[in-house]
Amino acid sequence: MFQKDLFKDKVVLVTGGRSGIGYAISKMFLSFGAKLMIISRKEDLLSEAALSLNEIGECAYVPCDIRKTKEIENVVENIKDTYGQLDILVNNAGGQFPMFAEYISENGWNAVINNNLNGTFYMTKAMANSFFIPQKNGIIVNIIANIYRGFPGMAHTGAARAGVDNLTKSLSVEWCKHKIRINAIAPGVINSSGLDTYEDGVFDIEEVRKSIPMQRLGTNEDVANLVLFLSSPLSSYITGETIYVDGGHRLSGDLFKFTE
Repeated sequence: MFQKDLFKDKVVLVTGGRSGIGYAISKMFLSFGAKLMIISRKEDLLSEAALSLNEIGECAYVPCDIRKTKEIENVVENIKDTYGQLDILVNNAGGQFPMFAEYISENGWNAVINNNLNGTFYMTKAMANSFFIPQKNGIIVNIIANIYRGFPGMAHTGAARAGVDNLTKSLSVEWCKHKIRINAIAPGVINSSGLDTYEDGVFDIEEVRKSIPMQRLGTNEDVANLVLFLSSPLSSYITGETIYVDGGHRLSGDLFKFTE
């Protein structure tokens, strides 16, 4: 479907690019000729990921907490110094933990909102103002979650991801004049490192799998494939959309199987 040099001369920033879905996205962009920068909070793990990714193509990295605008400014300067341009931003970084709403603390709520909603906006605004708007061109892909019928068991991230869904729609209209396209991807239950946070007993993953019409969990590559499509000229007339990659789960009977 894609030519090997599809993203030749393109520079891509993947937040949360050191593991899971972000790492799969990073590998795929490199495989199709892109130059890459990945960011994450933990420098030691980030450097290990970048070392591995450099076996495929050119990959730089910068430690960054997307909740902190000063650290995002440092990312901007590093991109300018390393590549001199940015063409594609993938907002993949995020984090949450399963918990019923009545037990979510104020700190827990704020941490998830700051990371998944505020951090996404801070990163998007910074890259747009520094690169996409001045150059009158840019592509943004936001990775959210299956919020089609709410997110029981993780109301904090459901609220944050719904905010990003709406932000995607709003910015797609505001920034069309700058030739910026922005779309979102809503993964269902993906067999990735993120499932490690589900071990506190809120969800029964095997029961969730059975409730998915396709009878399987998604893969990191299922998500990465769509990121590439939305970043390519094949999707040049698509903006402001949220596309679900969930095996039909949002349309089936029981979205989540709780253990209590």
